Amino acid sequence: MQIESSILVKTPANTIYALYADVNNWNTWDTDLKSSSINGAFANGATGEVVPKGGPKSKVVFSDIVPNKSFSVECKLPLCKMRFEHELQGQGNGTKATHRVVFEGLLAPLFGRLIGSGMRKTLPHAMESLKQAG
Repeated sequence: MQIESSILVKTPANTIYALYADVNNWNTWDTDLKSSSINGAFANGATGEVVPKGGPKSKVVFSDIVPNKSFSVECKLPLCKMRFEHELQGQGNGTKATHRVVFEGLLAPLFGRLIGSGMRKTLPHAMESLKQAG
């Protein structure tokens, strides 16, 4: 199961990527987060934590980092993996930002319904906030 939202931002990809790399301040533009942190540099294999509003703290691992293009954050749930994919594509004078949430594993359908239903509603708001922050 996956949930996806995109938005066109009138700033270059490196401006949006700088917001992504500033993990400790994600909650300034991601309306779904109470807090977030990273242990060390924004690099493949780095670990951290996210605390969603109304949810428990989760340990995360950063991967697939391509500067100014993309990165993923993954956390484990019981018998399920939840991955947040972020992609940036140049479009004219701006950047198309896409955020995708992917649920994989035996309990993916269950967590997709339990967690995914709220994310469907809040993800577009987070994208709009990202646009305003950029």
